[in-house]
Amino acid sequence: MISDVAASFLDDIRPTARNAPPSGIVEVHLEGLRRPGTAKLWVGEGSLPTPANIRDAAVHSLLAGETFYTHQAGLPELREALCRYHDRIYGPFGGRPADIDRFVVTASGMHAIQIAASLVAGAGDEVIVPTPAWPNAPAAAALCGATVREVPMRFGPTGWDLDPDDLKAAITPQTRAIFINSPGNPTGWVASRDRLASILAVARHHGIWIVADEVYGRFCYLDGMGVAPSFHTLAQPEDRLIFVNTFSKNWAMTGWRIGWIEVPAALNATVQNLVQYTSSGTAVFMQRAAVEALDNGEDFLAFQIARARDNRAAVLAALAAADGVAVSPPEGAFYLFFSLEGESDTRRLCLDMVREAGVGIAPGTAFGRGGERFMRLCFAGDPQDITIALARLSAWLATRREAVAGV
Repeated sequence: MISDVAASFLDDIRPTARNAPPSGIVEVHLEGLRRPGTAKLWVGEGSLPTPANIRDAAVHSLLAGETFYTHQAGLPELREALCRYHDRIYGPFGGRPADIDRFVVTASGMHAIQIAASLVAGAGDEVIVPTPAWPNAPAAAALCGATVREVPMRFGPTGWDLDPDDLKAAITPQTRAIFINSPGNPTGWVASRDRLASILAVARHHGIWIVADEVYGRFCYLDGMGVAPSFHTLAQPEDRLIFVNTFSKNWAMTGWRIGWIEVPAALNATVQNLVQYTSSGTAVFMQRAAVEALDNGEDFLAFQIARARDNRAAVLAALAAADGVAVSPPEGAFYLFFSLEGESDTRRLCLDMVREAGVGIAPGTAFGRGGERFMRLCFAGDPQDITIALARLSAWLATRREAVAGV
């Protein structure tokens, strides 16, 4: 129980802060940290450190004394590198080369999401979030005072998908934005080009913003696709589109906390103001490293994607051999979202798994409506670590199944 003094403090802060939901992922994470040797498959990152050439760029910047305040929008060199990257990966946006004024550097992808939420969501507004979804995104909208309307995606024999009719049915006069994460965390869903086009048509018709999280766009396992379908190839400059992204996943820079937001050029000054009032800019040495990642990081990224693809196959094979497991091969990202027959309390199940099997994965209850009976396993790590975790998990599942059957 909390003390009367602590209770008075809680009563005296704003409800949006007080009522921010705790992360179900963090709960399992903390339980695992108390148990040395736990296979850590709960967090969305690999096991490789940032490549040496990227680290060297940061060190060179520090040694050169680049330790002062800098451009709120980000170094021109980095924003130009972002233009080159987008033109190379997606082609001209709306038939035109990428415009430097569309890009602003942020202090992480989460910071980009927070800025996007503050641009489109406030008290009295509604934001639509297809679920299961990474919990930080709807939380960002809620912390801005908006109401989050969850639209559960549908799970079937062919995997996860978002029904456009479900999306349309969720729209009200208060709807201001739709958050679309493809490839999806935690489901691995990849929206087809046709599905993105239908979502864009709905947004255009209703005058609604789309916040597009394409963080995992390079991790796509569909045949013949080196990159997942993107709104970049469908949209026009006048569309109400905000893209959020990060350097964390592609280039093993999770601890650096640097990302970017892409907005219509007319919003550049507004976004710069929001950067000023939240982070006051991103350290120059981090931005020098980011330029190196964009311009010379393709070989490392290709290695990461290949390793994730191999790990994906190993995880699918292991779970296919286990009784009572429901799973669909993820089309993108690096998560497997699976369920166990007869198990609905995945929070308890994941805590049991940490304590009994020494394997830590995230409960589906952390990801909103539609994900409650599932669990998320990250397969981006070292293949040997994945093999050890799968052996533990398979043995635990077999023991649990025998116990349930009364054997």
